[in-house]
Amino acid sequence: MDTGGERTPAHATDEAGQERLVRGYSGRMFGLIALGTLVANLGRQALPPLLPTIIEGLAITPAAAGVALTLMRICFAVLQYPSGRLADEVSRKIVIVGGLGVLIVGFTALTQVTSYPGLLLSTALLGVGSAFFFVSERVLLSDLFVEKRGRAFGANSAISRIGSILAAGLAVVALSLGAWQLAFAPVVVLLAAIVIAFHVVARERYGTRDLFSLAGGGGNVRETVSRVFGTSQVRRLVAAYTLIIFAWEGVLGFLPTFLQASKGFTPGLASGGFAALFAVGVVVQPLSGILSDRWDRRLIAGGATLVSLVGLTLLIVAESQLPILAGILLYAAGLMAFTPVLQAYLMDIFPDDSKGGDLGAFKTIYEGLSSLGPAYVGVVAGIASYAVAFQGLLGCLALSAAILFWTRYSDSVSGG
Repeated sequence: MDTGGERTPAHATDEAGQERLVRGYSGRMFGLIALGTLVANLGRQALPPLLPTIIEGLAITPAAAGVALTLMRICFAVLQYPSGRLADEVSRKIVIVGGLGVLIVGFTALTQVTSYPGLLLSTALLGVGSAFFFVSERVLLSDLFVEKRGRAFGANSAISRIGSILAAGLAVVALSLGAWQLAFAPVVVLLAAIVIAFHVVARERYGTRDLFSLAGGGGNVRETVSRVFGTSQVRRLVAAYTLIIFAWEGVLGFLPTFLQASKGFTPGLASGGFAALFAVGVVVQPLSGILSDRWDRRLIAGGATLVSLVGLTLLIVAESQLPILAGILLYAAGLMAFTPVLQAYLMDIFPDDSKGGDLGAFKTIYEGLSSLGPAYVGVVAGIASYAVAFQGLLGCLALSAAILFWTRYSDSVSGG
């Protein structure tokens, strides 16, 4: 392990100017990053389909389950900036490997959960590991891909959705074996293999000497806050992103439970509906990424938000299975198209030498606020119903779309 010296550039490729998603060094790194996101999502998204069983087995309320999911999101949120700063100042590699390591510990803990405090500890660890991994892998992708950035972000997001689709099947298999905890054992093994492969393939050094340069970095925090949130454009983007991810997290955490409690779905059908939520992303996200490399990313993100608004409305009011499924697919199509497009736009406007910390600061705000989504749905469902809770999310989507279109309009008027 290197403890000093110059870091090998994270974006080194086999041939100058080559941006390949399949072959060469950039292709190998893209493959490992995509596998990491796939397996991490496989484990994290196995939790919602298992939630009814976890609630029953641990004898907790839906609100308590929502708190566990929210805790994961809060831990994820508060560590966004530190992880991005580490990626900028030390290396992408050390943060990615460290994040995957913490995820391994968290999923291992989940295999042993028999009480509510154990569930809280496990979800907190998942939030910490996810923060370090998911910020740094986005920054590394932006190093590797410039001209094809939207395409790379979209393809990576689509591949990660495969893990989310498989999560529903993983949950069903674990339940058929008699213990929901069994769902996370294969995730631990796969992540361990990815950590080893990433350590071997990545050319970037660990550069641990630079860890000491981060001490007393309050000035960097102030500079980052001023740079990232000093313009009305970025402040509007934070608001739009927060609103749509708040709605996403609220629906995501309780969709299987909503389908069973409000729509009369069996556990198997509810898991299938949950899988459909992610299946559409495999097609939509690469397409939205390609389109965003050609046209204005903000217009595509705003249009996608309107599609999700229509989908959630249909999901709430529909009573038969086919319209409900159509609502799930439309809702997912809009949300899945939104995220890689706007993330690529953020990497376009953030400076190269600070984009890890800048992205982390941006994500800290929207992840922190949107992490309240599951808690909101759990509390409102306990007081009224899941349908009422979901209706409140419609306003979030409408306001997010309005903000995005206004941002594009105001920038065009001012020449931005």
